[in-house]
Amino acid sequence: MRTPDVSIVIPVYNEEGIISAALADLTEKLADVDWTYEIIVAENGSSDATVEIAEQFAERHPEVRTFSIGEPNYGKALKEGIIGAQGTFVICDEIDLCDTAFYAVAMQKLRDEGYDFVVGSKRAEGARDRRPYYRRAATQVLNGMLRVAVGFKGTDTHGLKAFRKDAIFDLVEDCVVDRDMFASELVVRVHRAERNWCEVPIDLVEKRPPSIHLFKRVPNVLKNMVRLTSIIRLGRDLPL
Repeated sequence: MRTPDVSIVIPVYNEEGIISAALADLTEKLADVDWTYEIIVAENGSSDATVEIAEQFAERHPEVRTFSIGEPNYGKALKEGIIGAQGTFVICDEIDLCDTAFYAVAMQKLRDEGYDFVVGSKRAEGARDRRPYYRRAATQVLNGMLRVAVGFKGTDTHGLKAFRKDAIFDLVEDCVVDRDMFASELVVRVHRAERNWCEVPIDLVEKRPPSIHLFKRVPNVLKNMVRLTSIIRLGRDLPL
């Protein structure tokens, strides 16, 4: 397989119920795109049959490859997937979204309009966020914390992203915080480095409830928010 134009990185955790169907649907939707691609399934610590199903799918589809990091760590899996991506452009997606409408808009922004980094925002003007109210409220609270703590300038940090790899790779390597806050650190670093970035509204419809309950994630998010603030404001890490 020749070097792809685009690498699509999808972290997965305990997704045996939807991973095969989601990947099949995604590859079908990508059949008519005018760019070549690879799909990187970044498995992180699943306790179900996710690994086996992903490997079986990859065996039948040469454009798909998968790896496992052996621990439940979304941010670490996403970062390693980005580092290993072969494409000129990288799209970060979620297995319960696989939003190819975002791909089309993002690729136009990157290829035709010269942007380095595009965020698919569920909070931007024109977006539709169909998640339960408490999860929408949690996103708003996190955004507010990021604005106060580290000068976040946008409306969203989690979920869909696309970027030109050579323009963003140094910032990916600089990221220190992992788990749920890796994505936030990357977006904040893009803003502070004054790379050419933009947000586009998305229509968010999830295919299943989150694999990790929101309230179980809160302690780790708060811990890593403290780390991120120290890294960005003081230039030093605080291992916690």
